[in-house]
Amino acid sequence: MKQQDAANSQPTVLASLNAALHRVMAADSRVIFLGEDVLDPYGGAFKVAQGLSSRFPDRVFTTPISEAGIVGVGAGMALRGLRPVVEIMFGDFLTLAADQLINHAAKFRWMYNDQVRVPLVVRTPMGGRRGYGPTHSQTLEKHFLGVPGLRVVAPSACGDPGALLEKLILEGEDPVLFIENKLLYALPLLSSNDADFELSTHWETTSQKQQGNISPLYYKPPHPTYSLSIRGAPPARLILAAYGYMAELARQAALNLAYEKEIFVEIIVPTQLSPFDSQVLLEAARRTGKLLILEEGSLTGGWGAEVAARLTEASGTARVTIRRLAALDLPIPASSALEKVVLPDVGAILHAVVSLL
Repeated sequence: MKQQDAANSQPTVLASLNAALHRVMAADSRVIFLGEDVLDPYGGAFKVAQGLSSRFPDRVFTTPISEAGIVGVGAGMALRGLRPVVEIMFGDFLTLAADQLINHAAKFRWMYNDQVRVPLVVRTPMGGRRGYGPTHSQTLEKHFLGVPGLRVVAPSACGDPGALLEKLILEGEDPVLFIENKLLYALPLLSSNDADFELSTHWETTSQKQQGNISPLYYKPPHPTYSLSIRGAPPARLILAAYGYMAELARQAALNLAYEKEIFVEIIVPTQLSPFDSQVLLEAARRTGKLLILEEGSLTGGWGAEVAARLTEASGTARVTIRRLAALDLPIPASSALEKVVLPDVGAILHAVVSLL
């Protein structure tokens, strides 16, 4: 079988997420799905909700264009014992639901003396590279990182993103913001059988929990961190840290570096961005002494800055050189040529790696 045919035969991120939603709605009648234009035959702007309304017509609701209203209703449903899943059509419009997420859903457990739970999952596509312009192409999750009581999760093509979503919906007890980069949907899932990469899965660390760096509430359900390294390669000279679609660009860059320059890197791919468990990444960075953090969001005040600060504080006597690569601090242009200038790509990753070595 040709390599392209083999890739096409593998399940995609979109198929994984869609199948997970079908499973959870079949498994638990408390799961309710809310969103704009999610009814069949449309099934949502990116088709993650395809087939849900036909199969579960009494529990899938198409809503008015009111992100604050949708998330507010979802939070209320969660307080009453349901397990709502809210789809925000474009992640840019999370800004309209920020009050409901930050000042309400994330606070209720604490405001009411731990007598209530808000098992609300808010899913949304994020990111650019599709020419949608400055208000439909942003990567805004950094504005929600560090909100006490709110977990921010970003799947990649590693492992099974649908299984992660399923656990969050059925087992989670507190609100989750689930970030899905738009370009992930069509990607085939990476597994331990990948021809080019060895894929390892790491779970939360007992030491972090015992040290009290992260509240125990964020450990249910557990969140995986993945590591990717070229099969049969010598020890890595540098660590790339990336999440979402940037992990795919890091994978492409790693192949180029290995085969064109004989430079071998390891890629660390977290799924939980906040609260962030830095132990796996810290241990990897200590092995090589060099770390490049990648993100599609704008550079200033981003996820990479927080990660760099935490690793610098935790590295102790082990010297780790850290650099960041992110989007320019500019709105995302509608022009595809200008969009490529603003957003980091494989070429930019290659240049940053060579410069750091």
